[in-house]
Amino acid sequence: METTKYAVGLDIGTTKIVAMIGSYNEYGKIQILGTGKSKSLGVHRGVVNNITQTIQSIQQAMQEAESVSGLKINDVVVGIAGQHIRSLQHRDYITRSDSEKVINEADLDKLCDQVYKLVMLPGEEIIHVLPQEYKVDGQAEIKEPIGMYGGRLEANFHVVVGQVSSIRNIGRCVKSAGLELGGITLEPLASANAVLSQEEKEAGVALIDIGGGTTDLAIFKDGIIRHTAVIPFGGNVITEDIKEGCSIIEKQAELLKIKFGSAWPGENKDNEIVSIPGLRGREPKEITLKNLSKIIHARVVEIIEQVYVEIKNYGHEEQKKKLIAGIVLTGGGSQLKHLKQLVEYITGMDTRIGYPNEHLAGDSDSEVASPVYATAVGLVMNALQKKEKNIHVTDEASDNNDKEKEENGNQNFAYQESQQQAAKVEQQRKSFLEKWSEKLKDFLDNAE
Repeated sequence: METTKYAVGLDIGTTKIVAMIGSYNEYGKIQILGTGKSKSLGVHRGVVNNITQTIQSIQQAMQEAESVSGLKINDVVVGIAGQHIRSLQHRDYITRSDSEKVINEADLDKLCDQVYKLVMLPGEEIIHVLPQEYKVDGQAEIKEPIGMYGGRLEANFHVVVGQVSSIRNIGRCVKSAGLELGGITLEPLASANAVLSQEEKEAGVALIDIGGGTTDLAIFKDGIIRHTAVIPFGGNVITEDIKEGCSIIEKQAELLKIKFGSAWPGENKDNEIVSIPGLRGREPKEITLKNLSKIIHARVVEIIEQVYVEIKNYGHEEQKKKLIAGIVLTGGGSQLKHLKQLVEYITGMDTRIGYPNEHLAGDSDSEVASPVYATAVGLVMNALQKKEKNIHVTDEASDNNDKEKEENGNQNFAYQESQQQAAKVEQQRKSFLEKWSEKLKDFLDNAE
């Protein structure tokens, strides 16, 4: 298989690290060619806190994905989360030198580059600059200004910011595992790509991705990202509570949560009891399922209420900002029994569980279509789109090259022209994230 045809997403989570290889099939859907999964030991609440262990976990996941697919992995797109992530709204403008020419992609890039130069707090760096609506010469609510005439181009931006040290640590782990860093994507954005439909994004929707260490939120309205947040609680805190509340070991607490856990205590009868083997030579412990679900319920309510505060911060209660499509839950934590009903009860919003099967090929493994892999599928989609953009650029450049060679007898001149053309196309096509990834690569190289 050609190297350009497949791409790899690497989800560095708090409980697991997933490497996923995918490619487009003939219908434009994503075919998962191989998945590798390893226990994540060096990550706490979405942030790397042990470089050596994280590198080993990445290598293990990579080897598994490579042996399943029979492909060699060189570069990956990595997801980033963690409590250091914050987002802000910013407005900026540029004055164009020639208003007689139509606005092109270079103008939009110039405007975005200007936002990247914003002065952040010490130790912080901009991860994403996401344009929302544009304004051309005072005409507001323009979604696509390319091709319009105008002298002053301004836009609202959703800016996602993270800690430099955390970003560098992820980059260091990926490089030390023998891989190229193809790009970094905010995990809630990757999950949103995998599980949300365009109609939901238009109507207004809140995506809640409940992971092991963090709960990520992404809010969309009118097809545009409006708000992102990372809450430093996830499924691990629930396991911790069960461990403390029932005086059992972590492994048993995790199994209890998965097998018998429920977010709604009312549905368990008082006489439902589960017996847990005691540690060496000790008596087995008996735990009532009602008590178990009370412990889970208390913590889940706390997590959902924190997420709901963020939804209110976005302005959900204003008529214009109403989220008509409600809430979509995804991630491993979304598989907790009766969680959907609890979320509906607390927020009063329609809720569904998000599966990443909308973009996957029909014959995909059912395990891959689980909410647990939503972020990994989103990262594969992101990596494939990037690769396609690059292929498109090279094709376009070579087409221009051929045309000019025919038109001009002087081949050397034609070649120089096509090189300039290729450079121009390349420049115009580069997305903001790719530019940022390049900056990060340089930064890491210099840091060595």
